[in-house]
This record gives sequence, C-alpha cells and structure tokens, in this order.
Amino acid sequence: MATSKSTFQKRQKEMKRQEKQRAKAERRAQKKLLGPQDADFPMEPLTGPIIDPDIVFPESDDES
Repeated sequence: MATSKSTFQKRQKEMKRQEKQRAKAERRAQKKLLGPQDADFPMEPLTGPIIDPDIVFPESDDES
C-alpha cells in the first residue's frame, strides 16, 4: 500500500513541476512580447575599455 501512496505523491510532484514550467515559459513569452521597459535609460554600447586618467597617470606632488 505504501508504494501506491508514494507513486501518487511522485505524480503530484511531477505535475506541480510541469505546471511551474508552463507558468515560467508563459511569463518569459509575455516579457519578450513587451520588450524593454526602461525607455528613459537606453543602454549605450561600449566602444573600448574605460580608463581613468587619474589612476593611469597619477599626479604626484614630489615633481615640482
């Protein structure tokens, strides 16, 4: 009798997992249809490394 209860619980667990997968796929599809939400802050592509000149060429007070 314990086997059928175990099997039932496994089936319920698997069904719950599949339902979560479907819900997640639906949310992803909905998000994909909506597109980017942050229109106020467009992303800019990087063209190269960002170098801080104060770090690369530090000004020292000793050279006066």
